[in-house]
Amino acid sequence: MENERNPSDEVREEAALAAKIAEQNDRFRRKGGADFTVPGQIVLTRGVADLSPAAKAIIMQRVQGFDLFTEDNDPYGEHGFGAFEIGGNDYHIFWKIDLFDAEYHMGSDDPGNPTVTRRVLTIMHASEY
Repeated sequence: MENERNPSDEVREEAALAAKIAEQNDRFRRKGGADFTVPGQIVLTRGVADLSPAAKAIIMQRVQGFDLFTEDNDPYGEHGFGAFEIGGNDYHIFWKIDLFDAEYHMGSDDPGNPTVTRRVLTIMHASEY
């Protein structure tokens, strides 16, 4: 039975893939999409795009510096979602990273491989989720 897979091997492989995706997501997000080894684009929803330039700068800074990942907001360990408030309780902001194929048509078949995966970081008001 050489081809039988041990369930613990699968768990380790899934954890290793999640860690690889998290590292790439963090690099993409922290560099504001400027690390071209992890290609993608950043999208602001209408509610965020209509804010003042100062508010958008604060939001982008908070997205780039986000590191409050927990089991509740990051159950798969991929660092693909975050939430925070700015201006007291005035603005509840969510951000999320989706992993697409190179043409942005569908989900990536190999999300740990940045040569075939494109990230889309969407930043939105919580009410737009």
